[in-house]
Amino acid sequence: MLRIISLNLNGIRSAWGKNLLPWIENQQPDFVCLQELKAQGADLTSEMLAPPGFHARYHYAEKRGYSGVGIWSRTIPDRVVAGIGNPEFDAEGRFLRADFANLSVISLYLPSGSSAPERQEAKFRFMQVFFPMLAALRQEGREIALCGDWNIAHREIDLKNWKSNQKNSGFLPEERDWISRVFDELGWVDVYRQLHPEATEASYTWWSNRGQAWAKNVGWRIDYQIATPDLAATARQASIYKEQRFSDHAPLIIDYDCGL
Repeated sequence: MLRIISLNLNGIRSAWGKNLLPWIENQQPDFVCLQELKAQGADLTSEMLAPPGFHARYHYAEKRGYSGVGIWSRTIPDRVVAGIGNPEFDAEGRFLRADFANLSVISLYLPSGSSAPERQEAKFRFMQVFFPMLAALRQEGREIALCGDWNIAHREIDLKNWKSNQKNSGFLPEERDWISRVFDELGWVDVYRQLHPEATEASYTWWSNRGQAWAKNVGWRIDYQIATPDLAATARQASIYKEQRFSDHAPLIIDYDCGL
């Protein structure tokens, strides 16, 4: 069984102080995909740079305290690719790929457009650039798990207040159509929704810090593990861990009945 955890940390140093590492060690994952490090290499402790039992790779943003992604693996990757080949977004540390035999694991942090119209335009630019890359990845013939914070809730069942959010970033029609094309045209599989097709409030992975969103479970499902069809078909269990809080996101844990 292959276990992959994906989690937006909203700051690795903050999450570390909330006992992130002991929890991860207890989960015994094979891979951990992290987003929003909000740190650079010089900011990390030796334990963050080399967590016990893992090989850690990071792609930091150039801007301090911003973005950044990482992948922890039990085995040393055959190859690591940081960035999508686009200077605007590679400077923000949004994509990290690690290859292991015929399996690739990717940690992705898609831009958020909620802070300003300019950021929404940047999000649309990323989507435009990234779609053909997703198509190319499907043509490689490898098994791929693309994990991370996509900052898009796909369907009405993926957020609590969908009616009032139809004009808000993360649930715009253009965003939802785009991620539908990722599934329907390119053939990627939303693994959690494959295992849990029903509408359920247990599926949320992010809660605003405003109001009492967490207490009232006014959440969004914007964190995904999206996989190639053959890999997705081996998924046996998917869960969202909420007993402890490490950030404003919850960890997404999926077990695949396959090996490296």
